[in-house]
Amino acid sequence: MNVNATVSRYKKSLYRALRNRFMRMTVEKTITNFRMNRDNVFSNFPEVKSKARELKKVRMEVLDDLFYYIDKARAMIEYHGGNVYYAKNSEEARRIIGDICEGKLVVKSKSLTTEEIGLNEYLEKRGCEVWETDLGEFIVQLARTRPMHYVTPSIHIPIDRVAELFSKLAGRDIPLDVNALVGFAREFLRSRFFKADIGITGANVVVAETGSIFLVENEGNIRFVSNAPPTHVVLVGIEKIVPKLEHGMMYVDVLAKYAGYIAPGYISIISGVSKTGDIEKIVVKGAHGPKSLHVVFLDNNRNMMVNDEKFREALLCMRCGACLYECPVYGAVCGYFGDYYFGGIGTIYMAFIDGLESVVPHAYTCMMCGRCREVCPMEIDIPSMILELRRRIFNNSLSPRKIMDALNRTRLYGSPYAQAGQSG
Repeated sequence: MNVNATVSRYKKSLYRALRNRFMRMTVEKTITNFRMNRDNVFSNFPEVKSKARELKKVRMEVLDDLFYYIDKARAMIEYHGGNVYYAKNSEEARRIIGDICEGKLVVKSKSLTTEEIGLNEYLEKRGCEVWETDLGEFIVQLARTRPMHYVTPSIHIPIDRVAELFSKLAGRDIPLDVNALVGFAREFLRSRFFKADIGITGANVVVAETGSIFLVENEGNIRFVSNAPPTHVVLVGIEKIVPKLEHGMMYVDVLAKYAGYIAPGYISIISGVSKTGDIEKIVVKGAHGPKSLHVVFLDNNRNMMVNDEKFREALLCMRCGACLYECPVYGAVCGYFGDYYFGGIGTIYMAFIDGLESVVPHAYTCMMCGRCREVCPMEIDIPSMILELRRRIFNNSLSPRKIMDALNRTRLYGSPYAQAGQSG
């Protein structure tokens, strides 16, 4: 990979985003609405901040002995009839899920972890028909673009473009009206839920003590994805584990409020496969819900992050998206600050998953202003981590040419802007 060429292409994508007035207006409206919602929630539930600090302490204790909790969760999921897999990297995770899904009709809920491993494209190559069912992800899928936010993946797509996409799929004109657009998505996707062979979800959190999988949503699509098809597949990062059920509920409460909601519309807690024992107490799997459950724990160098004191706390990220709404760069470039993960925290994750070389432009995009740290429920010190990433980039001789030119001018003339014969 040519770092300077990568930086140049990345800068061009930022400039294109900056020139897109309509996309910027859409993002600005979304940010304004989020801030109003969050401030209202915090004013009515001020105790959530102390609850977040308590949750952080619990989660740090899990990271101190992570594989103990993974083994405990595995044992309980298997006890309840599920199948558990440990994927060391993206390739292993894709293969495991691909073997389950090959040639099948698949419905998915929103999952950044599946974006991380490039699952959709892989499944399509293995003969699957794949439909995203979260409204934002459905829009992104039809637009053949990528998600731009953890909570609001279609943040960058204006309503007139959504109407155009839906009208094309429907073969008729869908009015430029939010209710009509949502109504069409509901109508189109409902038949897919009940025809699907496989439902794929992520997981907001997994409880080690009971093997329970928490799924949080507002639309109701995850309930269909995890319940209507005969097989349910879960892909979850190894960091998403808490010890007890009470911690799972605490996690959901903190996540919702920092995302700007009083409470999620729906909380599903799945502990194993659907089953019944109503006929002579003979247990039969697959009553009304899935007959089989497959849980894939994804490492993908997260274990390396656990063992790196400089970056361990990045694994506490809850994907609430609050940091992105406050990031001045993210707002200005309409979500183009990142790839499958976004902003400063996304840069840190991608550095471990894809390697330092892949995040050089992102590491120098961050302004290190600290607004992300101020609004993060886990108080993750993202600016310090970005600074450490830059040190490692420099130490591995990966710094962009313009950064090195500025450094050399500073050393020679006392200023990054000075020219030969001048002094700072």
